[in-house]
Amino acid sequence: MTSHQKSPEIFLSMPHPCSYLPGRTATSLFLDPRQPLDSRQYAGFMRLGFRRSGDLIYRPHCRGCKACIPVRIPVDDFHLDRAQRRVWKRNQDLSITPRSPLYSQEHFNLYQRYQTRRHPGGGMDDPDPQKYVNFLGSQHINTVFYEIHRQTLLLGVAVTDILPDGLSAVYTFFDPDEKRRSLGVYAILWQILQARERRLPWLYLGYWIKECQKMSYKGHYRPLQVLVNGHWTQIDDLHKEDGI
Repeated sequence: MTSHQKSPEIFLSMPHPCSYLPGRTATSLFLDPRQPLDSRQYAGFMRLGFRRSGDLIYRPHCRGCKACIPVRIPVDDFHLDRAQRRVWKRNQDLSITPRSPLYSQEHFNLYQRYQTRRHPGGGMDDPDPQKYVNFLGSQHINTVFYEIHRQTLLLGVAVTDILPDGLSAVYTFFDPDEKRRSLGVYAILWQILQARERRLPWLYLGYWIKECQKMSYKGHYRPLQVLVNGHWTQIDDLHKEDGI
């Protein structure tokens, strides 16, 4: 923030059931939504471990729990492992097309299929287009919806924020019938390449949660940096790191 800009107020949410770890209660810090941030300002909060859901910028802040760990990939140092090389090779017939972050019925239909099949009962399969837009879009951040196609068939959409110091992988949804392609992995690998091409040092992946299967996959990308006690630290093996 420059000296003439007022820092957003930060609030603490009411306790609510944790979305990731059953039986736990969660609270979050969130920025005053009446003080919108642009991409440059948001990048500063990303470096502090914040994330966005629509225009709401938040960070987990739970008493007695530090399971949600912000992670990012240093893209110039990243190396594919054997499984990732296979995924990359398997999807060389696909093409990527950038689209503006506007409502698309085709996108929404695919999103609903993905939620119904991959996350049934998770609360995100609501057939309300406005909730979908409010979740993925932003009025103030530079966001791109990257379409993943096989010829003319839409297979996936990777929602990505473009920041001054990196890309942020907001959310990816894809055809649940294309399991063999591992489109979620492919989308992250493509975003790493895109960050390199843009000469941006980081791909932010949000929160790594070791105890949550649907969030633990982020530990498969190496090297990986984690934000612990206010400092970004590179970790070679998350499972061997004390206190994580």
